[in-house]
Parts: sequence; structure tokens; C-alpha cells
Amino acid sequence: MSVENLDPTLPTPSDPSTGRHRVVVVGSGFGGLFATKQMRRSDVEITMVAKTTHHLFQPLLYQVATGILSEGEIAPPTREVLATQQNARVILGEVTDIDLGSRTVTSHVLGRRTITPYDSLIVAAGAGQSYFGNNHFAEFAPGMKSIDDALELRGRIFGAFELAEIAESEEEIDRLLTFVVVGAGPTGVEMAGQIAELAHRTLKRDFRRINTREARVILVDAAPQVLPPFGEKLGRTSQKALEDLGVEVQLGAMVVDVDERGLEVQDKDGTRRRIDAVTKVWAAGVQASSLGAQLAERTGAPLDRAGRIGVNPDLTLPGHPEIFVVGDMISLNNLPGVAQVAIQGAKYAAKEIDGRLKGKAPQKPFEYFDKGSMATISRFKAVAMVGKIRLTGFVAWLMWLAVHLVYITGFKNRLTALLHWFVSFIGRGRSERTATEQQIFARAALGRLEGGASDLVSPPGEWNEQRETLEAERRAQLEARATEEARLTDSGARGVKQEA
Repeated sequence: MSVENLDPTLPTPSDPSTGRHRVVVVGSGFGGLFATKQMRRSDVEITMVAKTTHHLFQPLLYQVATGILSEGEIAPPTREVLATQQNARVILGEVTDIDLGSRTVTSHVLGRRTITPYDSLIVAAGAGQSYFGNNHFAEFAPGMKSIDDALELRGRIFGAFELAEIAESEEEIDRLLTFVVVGAGPTGVEMAGQIAELAHRTLKRDFRRINTREARVILVDAAPQVLPPFGEKLGRTSQKALEDLGVEVQLGAMVVDVDERGLEVQDKDGTRRRIDAVTKVWAAGVQASSLGAQLAERTGAPLDRAGRIGVNPDLTLPGHPEIFVVGDMISLNNLPGVAQVAIQGAKYAAKEIDGRLKGKAPQKPFEYFDKGSMATISRFKAVAMVGKIRLTGFVAWLMWLAVHLVYITGFKNRLTALLHWFVSFIGRGRSERTATEQQIFARAALGRLEGGASDLVSPPGEWNEQRETLEAERRAQLEARATEEARLTDSGARGVKQEA
């Protein structure tokens, strides 16, 4: 009997080596990780396929970009996190194709292709930054969705101050010390607040020529208020707190063009104006993984404008109960694109797979339990929304601190994060200020290669053909160098002037 004819609601022990049901999990974010961990005691073989080697705690990316935390504290290696889970393995690769007929997942990394069969599939590929059809903006205004984004922005932000210190004109200094954050949602608000604190508090004693407190931090959004999902009252409170920090909040302003030295915005009355700024941060809009569009085309599921795929109430796809989609990729009951939706959906899908294997009745339709939302504005200031309760200021900030400590993966990372927060918030230091040109320019350079990073790596077959020749040449060079070193020592020629 072929795999595609098996009833997906029944146990299908297809792995010839273990006889276990095969579950493939796409993605190592909150959805992928929590789905995998939920099945740690299930009689399944799990393969996680992810395009990065780490699990990213995305809500704290802005703190990596502004020098508070290191990337390792919010992105522990996925293999380390799952090291003790014997029924799970991790393979590196970006999923490019899902064959619903043969039930296989195809992934690629650096020109290498891997095909992984599944009996049940959980797709938790998440979402990326959306530039609303203007993807060329990304070169000049990085988003906030990956470690690469955060490290590039760290280089741009701290590099702007360094270049301003050696700038030759006031106009150049002004352009370098103007920072624009596009998008007044939680990420944009947190990013703008931290850049303002960095300029006005952390760096104020570090430079001799420039006055970092004169830096401009501008928060731009086409929306009529800050933090729309938090309601009008908390939005007004947040805007006032940002303005007290020195952030210029420009609402009703839509970005229409971005280049290396600035951006152009259009106000509600149609007026266009330019803001000169070298450093731009894009925190506006998200686009679901392209796998959503692929699955929609093959299953007939609807797709919304943000690329999110419509799923059944049990998070499966129409006509394919063996495929679950969770997290930012789904369109169901107007669920928000937050970590808790991914976590709860992942646990639901994992329990359903386990229940099917044990012959249990299906669960009730998925229901999301809203645990609240929060965003920091600056040290000791935050806003929080839990049910009907609205909190601001220090109490909300303490809540934010506690919640984020809980969800950081690993005791060591929690401890070091707490230490860095103490240094940054009680004092004024930031321990992660290292920035290099490579961080700023490497991604753009790779993007100019036709095949990306794959162009820099020899195909496996080609390398095998060349290896013996390369090893022979290297051996000859090493032997010649060793012979010459011995001759110089034995002849007493070191440090002796040689005759012409």
C-alpha cells in the first residue's frame, strides 16, 4: 500500500528502521520548537527542518541591535535545546517544496538538497518583513526579523556615531545622527525608545567632537496612533512617553521611497517631504512565509493579502488532515501574529497527532487564550494589556521583565540576560557594542551574487574531484617549508645579514 493511500487520521508507522510514525516540523521558531517538545513522549520520529541552526526569541531582537544583549542569549542552538529529546533530530535547510502526493519535504542549503518523508507535517515557517511591494527598500532599511537583521542594524547604529565623530561638515553629522524607525507597532516603539536612550544616555560621555544628545530619533507611521493593537488610551500614553524621551513621532506619514541617504514620506494631505538619515529601521508590516502560498495553491485553501493561509478550525488544511499549519502563517478568527498563538497552536497540533496514534477522539476546535500584550518604551516604562486591565509605567515594565525571562530558553541565558539588563537599565553601560563592516555590508554583497552564498561553495562532487590534487599540493608546500625552517636553524642563518 502506498503512503498516499493511508488514512492520515490513523497510525501510520512508516519508518522502516523504527516502525514509528514520522512527523516533520518545518521551522525552529516558537511554533516548531514547542510542537517538537510537546511530542517528546510520543511514539513518533520527529525531524525538524529549519533554515537556521538556532531558535530565535524574536521579541528581543531590538535589544541585540542596540547593544543590550548578545545574539546567543536570545538564539540558543536548536540542537542544544533538543539534545536530550531522543525522538527528535534537526536538519539544516530552507524548505522549498512540499509534495502532498508523495508526502515529502524538500529543503536546500548551499546547493545541497535533502528530501524528508513524513506521515504528519507541522508547518511553522513564520513570517518575514513586508515592504509592501518595495523590496528594494530592504537594502537601505533592514527589518527586525532575524539575527542577521539585528547585527546589521547594530553595525549601522553604532557605526553612525563613529562616522559622525570624523565627519567633515555639519550637514553630514546631522544626516548621520538622524535615526528613522518606520512602523509604530511594538517593535518600532521599542526600537525608537532604545535608540533614544542609547544616544541621550549611554553614549553621552563617549565622544569628544559630537554631542550624541543632539541625535534625532524619528518614529514614522501612516497609522493615526502609536501601538494601534493596544487601543487609543495606551497609544496616547506611549506616544507621550516616547516624546518625553526625545523621540519625534510623525503619524499619518507614509514612506514612499528609501535610498542610502534618507527617505521620502507623504503626509495625509498629499505633501511629500524628505528626511535625510543614514540609518533607517523598517518595523512596519509582515509577510507570511512563501510556503503558505504554495500550500494554498495545492490545497485550494484561501490566502489573505499578508500571505497567511486559511486553515480548518483544527489547524489542518482542507482535504489534508495530516498537515497542520501554526503561528504567523495562519488566517483564522483574526488571530494576532504573536508568539502565544504559535505556542498554543503548536501544542494543539502535537496533541492531535499523539491522540490519533493512541486512537483518541479528535480535540475540540482550536481556541486561543489571550494572555495579554506588552511593549517597553524605555527603562522602567512599558505598557501592558491583560484582558480588561491596562497598566503603564514601572509596574508594566516589571511584568514585561518577568514574562520575557520566563520565555528565554535556558537557565544560563536567563541569568546572563538579567545581568545585562541590570547593567543597562540600572547603569548606563551596554556590553554588546562590537560592530564590524562585515556585519553591515556582507548581506548586501551576498545578495549581489546570482546564487547567493551557494556561489562561494564548491558542489560536493566537484570538491571530491579536486581534493586529492589540493592535498598533494599542500603536502609539498608544508614539507618544503619545514625543510627550509630546519636548514635556517641548523646553519645558524637566523638573524644574520645575508650577503647580496
